[in-house]
Amino acid sequence: MANRSHVRSISLPSRSHPAALKIEQELNKIRSGEKSSGSMTQAICSGLSELEGLHKSMDELLTLPSSQQALSHHVNERGVDELLDGSVRLLDVCGSTRDVISQLKENAQDLQSALRRRKGDVRLQSSISSYICSRKKMNKDGKNLLAAIKKMDNKDRASPILDQDHQLAAVVGVLAEVNAITISIFQALLLLLTTPVPKQKPTRWSLVSKFVHKGIVKDESIKELESVDFMLSAIPSGRTTDLEKMQIAHEELETLQAGLEGLENSLDCMFRRLIKTRASLLNIVYH
Repeated sequence: MANRSHVRSISLPSRSHPAALKIEQELNKIRSGEKSSGSMTQAICSGLSELEGLHKSMDELLTLPSSQQALSHHVNERGVDELLDGSVRLLDVCGSTRDVISQLKENAQDLQSALRRRKGDVRLQSSISSYICSRKKMNKDGKNLLAAIKKMDNKDRASPILDQDHQLAAVVGVLAEVNAITISIFQALLLLLTTPVPKQKPTRWSLVSKFVHKGIVKDESIKELESVDFMLSAIPSGRTTDLEKMQIAHEELETLQAGLEGLENSLDCMFRRLIKTRASLLNIVYH
């Protein structure tokens, strides 16, 4: 997963408080970046799940009177304003990423249906073309989101920790660190989604068959998106005459859909958690 070595270490407020200790434990767990034994999408889903737990613990930290007092007494100061700005930007990135994945999943389902029913070359070719267009759009949107989140990352690292109030500095520091971890995981996800879309040049079936029988296409180190691209390139002009090709492409799409659904569900949970975090910040700062 993405490199998290740049994330700074700070002193958590009320270090003996259970919420603060829990955040420290979860940060260390995510920083360790233990390699998942599953696919890349499974690894990122696991990271998003851990991230959701981290944000839940952060919300608990925000309920502390000391945290609320520190933030509410420094409205309009740079560090607090940047936290509020960062929270809405993360919401935008999370929601947009989820929408892009949902669209690709829908096109993948249509293509899988066309492969299963085999209702003619024209219908299948139309579904393949729609899927490829969706892949290209996801690649483009993913790059734009990567650029946006990179700006957030640079801004976060450039922002100094406030030192005029120790409690405020501690609270802003831990929230900034959680945001930095969040950004790193979203970067890993977006890098996966921006896997280049290959030009649709027919691939020799003898080569595809050789790879399949050796288990190369099923190798978990190969991105699911690449596997589907590879298999679709072996179906020239959407022909439905070769049942073996159709079956393998169907299986690859099934694997991809499972991964996309997992990402979509994880992002949906993360989106709801980010809304709660932003609501907590707004309630503290402006009430």
